[in-house]
Amino acid sequence: MKRSALSLHATRMAALTLALGMLAGCDTLNDWFATDRVNYKTTSSAPPLAVPSDLTPTGIDPRYTAPPADKAFGGAPQRAVTAAGNSTEGVPNTQDPLGMHIERDGDHRWLVVDGRTPDQLWPLLQDFWKDAGFSLKTDAPATGIMTTDWAENRAKIPDDWFRRTIGRVIDFAYSSGTRDMFRTLVSRDPNGATDISITHSAMEEMLTGQDKTSSRWVERPRDPALEAEFLAQLMQKFGLTDAQSKQLLTDARLAVAPAQLDTSSGGSTLDLQEPFDSAWLRVGLALDRTNFTVDNRDRQKGIYYVRYADSTQELKRDGLFGKLFYSNESAKKQGPEFMVNVRSRGNQLTQIAVLDANGQLDTSKDAQNIVSLLHAQLN
Repeated sequence: MKRSALSLHATRMAALTLALGMLAGCDTLNDWFATDRVNYKTTSSAPPLAVPSDLTPTGIDPRYTAPPADKAFGGAPQRAVTAAGNSTEGVPNTQDPLGMHIERDGDHRWLVVDGRTPDQLWPLLQDFWKDAGFSLKTDAPATGIMTTDWAENRAKIPDDWFRRTIGRVIDFAYSSGTRDMFRTLVSRDPNGATDISITHSAMEEMLTGQDKTSSRWVERPRDPALEAEFLAQLMQKFGLTDAQSKQLLTDARLAVAPAQLDTSSGGSTLDLQEPFDSAWLRVGLALDRTNFTVDNRDRQKGIYYVRYADSTQELKRDGLFGKLFYSNESAKKQGPEFMVNVRSRGNQLTQIAVLDANGQLDTSKDAQNIVSLLHAQLN
């Protein structure tokens, strides 16, 4: 993939500034680039501390020794052992011998972890994203929403001859010209399991102008394959092997019920032939696949609080120059908020509607557009 104009300029400036003699010491940087499909980490680990030869190493007090990874902390549950020998976060059962499985709706998949609550898995999800090289922009266990900041997948940067030489010193100046963000929704299902979905958002830097010296950020489609990759990595963090996680993705269970559009009440509503619990999850996933972002949600009231998300402006605010030039007031200038209501109409029927500030059916054009988008995503 080509480097952006800004990145090319940074590369040239850095190459002129740095002395070629620094190449002799760049062997310590050979771990900066990985050949993995995803690599969002921008810093390398510090070297291990060495005890000087004239000092005697002291013994380590066992009170300060970290427990093994599969040992429970505080109120965290003990890991279960599967028949295959895995020590997993999920609780194995007849239907799920590995303690978890994947369900899908179209090209969107989510992980179901048996016998665990969202509270029990939340700290593991925090560690998962931080270990993957992300910082968390939204970390709200009360609403089950976790969102990363925009980050660059450095595995997409080509490993050409220039990068293997001069670039080994100034690798930070290279850019893939893309940024990714991931939203994790965590919900409790009626069977005592936890549903975890991961949704990808992407932006790409496009060169503009006749001389291609300026650029602008544009939205890219979400990448279901990248979402599946992170679900596989999450399953491995929960105790499965690489082969087992890929097999569960291949064997994803279909969870589909058609949505029927109803315009008889003067506005637009949707009817789903399924219980509230599964409808609540599917509506959240559908909203994530549109240009509307979930700011908050109240499962007890059955309401998703959403607004239109302009990813271009959001990326500008999150960037280095955005933090310098975008004021707090400009950051607050966001689109209006809408209330998407998911309401049970019986054991096997759920209605979806957009409500106004008074809790009544919103008949505005914007509200009907939201219902139309949800109708397309749910079918």
